[in-house]
Amino acid sequence: MSGEFSFKRVTAPDIAKRKGGAPIVALTAYHAHTARIIDPYVDMLLVGDSLGMVMHGYETTVPVPLELMIMHAQAVVRGSSRSLVVVDMPFGSYEESPSEAFRNAARVMKETGCGAIKIEGGAHMAETIRYLTDRGIPVMSHIGMTPQAVNTIGSFKPRGRFRSEWAAFEEDARAVAEAGAFAVVLEALAELLAARITKQISIPTIGIGASAECDGQILVLEDMLGLSPRVPKFVKEYAQIGEAIETAVKAYANEVRGRVFPSDAYTYPMCDEPAPVTKKPKMTGS
Repeated sequence: MSGEFSFKRVTAPDIAKRKGGAPIVALTAYHAHTARIIDPYVDMLLVGDSLGMVMHGYETTVPVPLELMIMHAQAVVRGSSRSLVVVDMPFGSYEESPSEAFRNAARVMKETGCGAIKIEGGAHMAETIRYLTDRGIPVMSHIGMTPQAVNTIGSFKPRGRFRSEWAAFEEDARAVAEAGAFAVVLEALAELLAARITKQISIPTIGIGASAECDGQILVLEDMLGLSPRVPKFVKEYAQIGEAIETAVKAYANEVRGRVFPSDAYTYPMCDEPAPVTKKPKMTGS
């Protein structure tokens, strides 16, 4: 094969090269419309399994099936054109063995057109990360507070706030970097620890409730827009769209109940009946 080929999208290697450079901007996206809106402004779109809580009403991310992740990822890929799209592998789709992880991750990439996948876990997932990357699947890791492990952790609580915990998280970060992950999400880690890990490893760190020293940041879009009913402490709300929606719905309900809506401006008037068409008598020759 001759000639050069270049991706129109940001790729996993592009993100990896940003270590220590300009901060990486990332947000979650779950459907085509929001992906289209935010795509020009971010480097990476994460189709997170948080969609189970944000869009489908689950209490945790644990019940999310692989098929649901694929469906939402397909929409995000269709709605975007330049950002790297990364898809979360849901709970139960990769933990059993590296070969199981490969089968499911390959399916996700083939059926969605995404550029990478993300799996939770540190040192104990290093073998799986290496297995996937050796076979052409870019992997972003996720350590710290790992939502899929909520049933063993006990709650969505910050991690690494005691120095006695630091060594384990530092080892997790080193292990995933050495295994070939192109980046690692640090979620709800103590600020000093997150900054320390960022300096220790060779791949970009993407913080969420971690540290401004991380190589990039990510938030759940609905959290930052004020649409989520339970917003974590680490989220800065950049808009109060939730309040605007509530105000609009109240106004709509009041107008419907008061028979104000729809007014004439939002209905279609009758048209005059068209004049009947009269046929001219057919002339015959003499």
